Amino acid sequence: MHDTGPSGAALAAPAPSLGLASLAHRIALTSGWTRLALAWLAGACGALAQPPFGLVPALCVSLVPAVWLLDGAATASSRLGRRAGTAVAAGAIGWAWGFGYLTAGLWWLGAAFLVEADQFAYLMPLGVLGLPAGLGLFYGVGFAAARLVWSAGPGRIAALAFGLSAAEWLRGHLFTGFPWNALGMALGQNLWLMQAASVIGVYGLTVLAVLTCAAPATLADAGGPARRLGPSLAALLLLIGLGAGGALRVPADPVPEVPGVRLRLVQANIPQDARFNPRNRDGILERYLGLSDSATAPDRRGLHDVTHLIWPESSFPFLIQRDPQALRRIGGALPPGTLLVTGAARADEPLPGERLRFYNSILMIGQDGFTGGRYDKLHLVPFGEYLPGPVDSLLRALGLKQFVAVPGGFTAGEASERPPLAVPGLPPVAPSICYEAIFPGAVASRRERPGLLLNVTNDGWFGDTPGPRQHFAQARLRAVEEGVPLVRAANTGISAVVDPYGRVTGMLPVGAEGVLDRNLPTNLRETTPYVRFGDVFFTIMLLGCLALALAARHRRASPPPRGASM
Repeated sequence: MHDTGPSGAALAAPAPSLGLASLAHRIALTSGWTRLALAWLAGACGALAQPPFGLVPALCVSLVPAVWLLDGAATASSRLGRRAGTAVAAGAIGWAWGFGYLTAGLWWLGAAFLVEADQFAYLMPLGVLGLPAGLGLFYGVGFAAARLVWSAGPGRIAALAFGLSAAEWLRGHLFTGFPWNALGMALGQNLWLMQAASVIGVYGLTVLAVLTCAAPATLADAGGPARRLGPSLAALLLLIGLGAGGALRVPADPVPEVPGVRLRLVQANIPQDARFNPRNRDGILERYLGLSDSATAPDRRGLHDVTHLIWPESSFPFLIQRDPQALRRIGGALPPGTLLVTGAARADEPLPGERLRFYNSILMIGQDGFTGGRYDKLHLVPFGEYLPGPVDSLLRALGLKQFVAVPGGFTAGEASERPPLAVPGLPPVAPSICYEAIFPGAVASRRERPGLLLNVTNDGWFGDTPGPRQHFAQARLRAVEEGVPLVRAANTGISAVVDPYGRVTGMLPVGAEGVLDRNLPTNLRETTPYVRFGDVFFTIMLLGCLALALAARHRRASPPPRGASM
């Protein structure tokens, strides 16, 4: 028996026997494990819209069946009552969809468990399946919320955009947040389309991605051409408008450069299983120093004209602050006026009765040793760099430990927000380490505008997989949101310099060993609307989708005017 009320009117009319409408009807009427399996497959297809593939149509193939599956959620029976049962059924569809999307998009996390396979391989299912299954609950909530304001016709596209975009925002903020591969990244890889992020950020792009990629679901609806074709034509015009606006925003000429700054980024490509072995300490240090002083062109002879040498996250398999010999070796290799900015683990002397505290940091080294300030990573990776406090003792009792071999794990920095780092010879620096660069709106202080975003990372955990490409794409979008250039040094992954429009001025690809010499682009003169207003525009878009969905539902629920044909 079909639901003929406002929330299930899409199923009220008999489906044609052939064509797209027939396919939509068949998908809507699936149930049980078949329905969940189909939702999982649809979600998995959506991962192809993310780097390194960037196939935006794949998100259409993912979201269109999701709309049809939600159409059929009203056919589920439940002792909870029709409305609650429909929401539960929609939540199950959303969980399966999100589980598939994240499993297909994050499978490469399994590579980290094989670096020290004897210790961590047995935990691989927790990362490859457990994390996506848990995060899939956010999508379950989003689909359930969408189904509560569902209606037949184009209005349900706005309902899905509301529920799914809200779910993505929650995923990026709750429980320390994990906004990796937000749906908006499907649009955030194209140079012209990504310019909208300077106003609405990646979550605003998520709203647009869902609206445009789910719109073709209405092609299977009954009714006139406007009802069936209108949403798809509107989506196409929206994408054309975004692209045209982005093309007009990006200037034809390169961005001016900061005078007197010559950067050299080192990507050593040291295998992860050798990277943290203390027996390799001397070889690793000599490798970095040798690469740093290499000649890359007839006019680029080593470090003689380099002002800032940048090494990646945790460059040393030892505490450089406690190794005067290594510190002297580095200082002796640096010409006058050249400063090394490097990622490194450091330790604080404990107070009486306290354990030694370790930090994942960015340090500066000159000819005479440490100089300037430092930055301690604020947003640590749960289970990677520390074990969450409330369950720390329990997990350790079960034999679990964090990936990074630091006694007790790393300690987070104490700053309340990301402080600008004063690096001699550079404009104010907004520092970030590793996955801190994936958090929109949190990569720079709002009190002092930076002149560059500096991201040091080590993506060697994940090998030659989509992971390092996804990581770089998200860091690149931060440059557009902030209107500030990005300088990124990776042990391996992607080292690059990106201008404030997201244009890559130089790059070392995954698996490459070498150096990258570049000047530093300036930031934009004016702060971007996203910097000034944050997620305000995203919130307006989200509420606008909710209003459209409610208005469409109200129209369907209202009785026809007296005298209207029935």
